Amino acid sequence: MNHERRHHDVCILQYTDSGDANLNNLKKSDGGDFVLVRSCSDECHPDHRPHQEAVCKETAAELRDEMLFKQPDSSHHGDCPICCLPHSINSDKATLMSCCGKSICDGCDYANMSRETASNLHHVCLFCRQPRSTTKEEYNLHFEKRAAANDPVALKRIGMKRCDTGDFKGAFEYWTKAAELGNASAHYNLSVLYQGGRGVERDVEKEKYHLEEAAIAGHPQARCNLSGYEWENERFERAVKHLIITANLGHNVSVQALKECYKEGKVSKEDFAGALRAHQAALDASKSPQREAVEKLDLRVLALLTSSLHMLPNEVGALHGSRECMASLFSFSRLLCQCNSNPLALSSIRLSTCLVGSTV
Repeated sequence: MNHERRHHDVCILQYTDSGDANLNNLKKSDGGDFVLVRSCSDECHPDHRPHQEAVCKETAAELRDEMLFKQPDSSHHGDCPICCLPHSINSDKATLMSCCGKSICDGCDYANMSRETASNLHHVCLFCRQPRSTTKEEYNLHFEKRAAANDPVALKRIGMKRCDTGDFKGAFEYWTKAAELGNASAHYNLSVLYQGGRGVERDVEKEKYHLEEAAIAGHPQARCNLSGYEWENERFERAVKHLIITANLGHNVSVQALKECYKEGKVSKEDFAGALRAHQAALDASKSPQREAVEKLDLRVLALLTSSLHMLPNEVGALHGSRECMASLFSFSRLLCQCNSNPLALSSIRLSTCLVGSTV
């Protein structure tokens, strides 16, 4: 027995050293450290090799699961660099700045614009203090410069532009570079390409790999997709684990899915209650008076834009999430400011800025 155990330890070290797991602080299941030992003879080693390889793969899978099912500290959006509060899991509630690649939450962005408008100042980025982009061309040029310097956010952004034009191979190249630099959204986008076979050959294994990498980094949709795979394969316990992790990040869709799991008896009452509490705590952690004020103003300005631009409410709502620059909306919001420097005008400027400074 001890003889086989020594071979097991050698095999684990060889397997992890090949890159399939991390050797740093590696521990065995019994809590001991792995040690390098020699085979008792050259003839003995081949006899145990198949068993050792099987055990190694099983151990590597366990280590991977340990990483995969560890609760992330926050979503892949991270924190606002100004107020240091967690970003909302809804990416529409932050603006991506082309000048520095930082994502500024609506609350900080609105407070800064209010100050600049009241003092008749030019609008600048709250993080790097550079003038904000006012045209789509200027916005894209900033990202191209940052992509040339291997900024993962810019690489991911340009990949989105390639994807929008149908250039999936170009999108794949940019997203691959961004993923190598640790961008979770790029990993998720690559999984979509592999799933649909756009720009690359369909590959389920690579799709799941990129989903796992994105999920480990806190991407909620990637983890939900993994949950769906596990559910289809009737691995309900793993599917529920994924949903609980995303619910803990403040993901509303996961909470609804957990409700259905609870009705079917797939999740215990204690786990469901714990997920609900953690979900609410995540939502509360991303709130601030400034952010709540912007949400109230956005509802009012959407109604104002609907009547002023003769658009249907759903058309204005779709416009808010658009990545295209709308000159008419800029003109309208600046006109409001000239006539009446009121909160609605400030909010419409913030909304129009989101159309050029696309959300993450």
